[in-house]
Amino acid sequence: MNVVATIIAMGFFVFGMWLMGTAPELASFQAAVFFGGILSVALAVAIPTTLLGHSES
Repeated sequence: MNVVATIIAMGFFVFGMWLMGTAPELASFQAAVFFGGILSVALAVAIPTTLLGHSES
């Protein structure tokens, strides 16, 4: 399960970076797309820290 959560978190991170990079090129909704990118990256950081926890070894 840890591998699946890590892959999902990496997907959210890459998608968020893509959104933040694409936002300046848009004609409208720049702020909303950029903020969505920030939320996606924040979710990508939250997944390993809250759902995966720490290892016992």
